Amino acid sequence: MTGRPVGDLLRELAPQVTAVLVRRHGRFDECEDAVQEALLAAALTWPERGFPDRPRSWLLTVAERSLVDRWRGDSARRRRELAVAALAPVDAEPVDQDDTLALLFLCCHPALSPPSQLALTLRAVGGLTTAEVAAAFLVPESAMKRRISRAKQRVRQAGARFELPPESERAPRLGVVLHVLYLIFNEGYTTSSGPALHRADLTAEAIRLTRLLHRLLPGEGEVAGLLALMLLTDARRAARTDADGSIVPLADQRRDLWDAAAITEGLALVARTLGTGPIGPYQVQAAIAAVHDEAPTAADTDWPQVLALYEVLDQVAPGPLVTLSRAVAVAAVHGPRAGLAVLGTLHEDDRLTHTHRLDAVRAHLLEQAGDTAAAREAYLRAVTMTASRPEQRYLALRAARLPPPDG
Repeated sequence: MTGRPVGDLLRELAPQVTAVLVRRHGRFDECEDAVQEALLAAALTWPERGFPDRPRSWLLTVAERSLVDRWRGDSARRRRELAVAALAPVDAEPVDQDDTLALLFLCCHPALSPPSQLALTLRAVGGLTTAEVAAAFLVPESAMKRRISRAKQRVRQAGARFELPPESERAPRLGVVLHVLYLIFNEGYTTSSGPALHRADLTAEAIRLTRLLHRLLPGEGEVAGLLALMLLTDARRAARTDADGSIVPLADQRRDLWDAAAITEGLALVARTLGTGPIGPYQVQAAIAAVHDEAPTAADTDWPQVLALYEVLDQVAPGPLVTLSRAVAVAAVHGPRAGLAVLGTLHEDDRLTHTHRLDAVRAHLLEQAGDTAAAREAYLRAVTMTASRPEQRYLALRAARLPPPDG
């Protein structure tokens, strides 16, 4: 165990210790704060003194003492006791009950806004510090601290209980949990702003948490579908940028750089899941990713199959982003003008007002259709609508390759 990175072990143990404390004492907000203090104490002492024999019990003991002293209100004594606890023997191993699933449901409570669900999940279940969560979403640590504090207050005010929701509520609540994990992955895979195209720490955390959820709910097809989607998508990460960080589009990527092990695992999940139960959007998206990953070259992509799957996805989970992707598939099968006709249905959709994606796809299809002047204008509009510097560079370079309008 001593050869394992401290951070990896703490992220794994954080939700287990939090769950034990919350089940034992209630008061999710205070228990979660106590666990954060225990994690900090471990991060400071374990690298110097080595791992304790029972790391989870060590964390639980330190967190328990922090919690008790917090209730006594003596902050000075709490600090002294934390220092002593770093050296103290551990009395007992906590019960072998994994309440991580209940903790996930609690952090994704419907009373919380999506940003609060994301932040609370990353901190309480992911084991990230407030500073790490703030860095992930490019906001000041003080602002993230307030967001997490308000989220925990909302959970308490909503009267949320630390238990799995009843069967009648479980399906929609599970949908919220999956959506939160999906958002964490997407923010890592294509960061919404900043100098880097992706955040490998976020994608890895999303995959880890989804893998954990799959272990807890092995019979849920959409959980398996989401894990497969993440694996099949993240497998291409090494080929998405070149040596200077510039974006390499899917058609131009070196497929020998793709992660073969992740693709194999993702394909196996898709094969085991599809057709065994009700179809859901994550399973369909995973099947689409599988078609792309199985093609030895871009020219070998089975675009009719991709289009057929997008038509299924449009029935299962219609939305503007699905329509955008379907337009690309339509263009690949029936030509760019047909794809542009699909995009025409999105002109009045307010949900795309603040994203560059519509103009970026339109520019791509206009360029394929030979309308270079209009394509150039669309690329330049898209540049102004994204805060991601790699995407800005990519779109600007695409525009620069095209001739400006006459006159």
